[in-house]
Amino acid sequence: MRVLIRIFTILAVLSACGWAQQVPDSSFNPPISNPAYPEGTGPVVMIDKAHNNFHTAEGRYYTFARLLSRDGYRILSSGCPFSPDSLKRGSILVISNALHESKVEEWSLPTPSAFSDDEVVAVRDWVAEGGALYLIADHMPFPGCAEKLAAAFGFIFNNGFARKSDLSSGGPDFFRRSDSTLADHAITRGRGEAERIDSVASFTGQAFTADGVDALMIFDTGMSSFMPQVAWEFNDSTPRVDITGHLQGAAREFGKGRVVVFGEAAMFSAQLAGPERRPAGMNDPRAPQNPQFLLNIMHWLSRLI
Repeated sequence: MRVLIRIFTILAVLSACGWAQQVPDSSFNPPISNPAYPEGTGPVVMIDKAHNNFHTAEGRYYTFARLLSRDGYRILSSGCPFSPDSLKRGSILVISNALHESKVEEWSLPTPSAFSDDEVVAVRDWVAEGGALYLIADHMPFPGCAEKLAAAFGFIFNNGFARKSDLSSGGPDFFRRSDSTLADHAITRGRGEAERIDSVASFTGQAFTADGVDALMIFDTGMSSFMPQVAWEFNDSTPRVDITGHLQGAAREFGKGRVVVFGEAAMFSAQLAGPERRPAGMNDPRAPQNPQFLLNIMHWLSRLI
């Protein structure tokens, strides 16, 4: 086990360095055969950048934002704290990998909330009255920084790293309809056969639990959450939790609104990593259905499906 831990630590450090070197893949433009709305006429999507977000519309979610724009959505890169007034500016709120200001440079425990209590209440009430929330929180420290907001909607985050229990894989994890790790849902069915999702790839992330939600991505046996004190630093004594049956993606109705939550962010990005400019995210050849999965999520949030 010590050898495996050491190998995983080396891979993790390389992965962390890769993240630091990642740039958006501006050449990635997957086809959209049936855009949801005529260009510039769809709902306004607020992509949060007010909470030290690791992913923003101008940065690591550039391709995310552009794909939505090509589907007809209007993108608003939002630098405003959440309040009843600021949330009136859009119909859908996207929050990806928010951080408390103390965690921007130091990814270690403890992980304070990225959001004030007033902001949590504002978002909860906005969704209850008909807003749509797309909350993404990757591996530690991101779940800890978002756990208060997630809990307001009934989601319990695990502030760790979701990996195979024997640490044998450094590649993506696959969720497939064929083995029931990808659930049948309006999101995975899409608006027709051309939008049906049978397999998606995710790249580490976290696991979470929730009652009364619609599961989308479900961890199979042989998966654990490794919970280090410092991100990417693992050893033989690092605590781990069995996450068989836990979730990495889920959806729910909340009052008059809708919520989707994902424990992985890279799967919705398209980046070039490291000096070799390796595809990472939706542009990875092993993730051909990830772009349509993203569009289907947006279509569900905007009530097209």
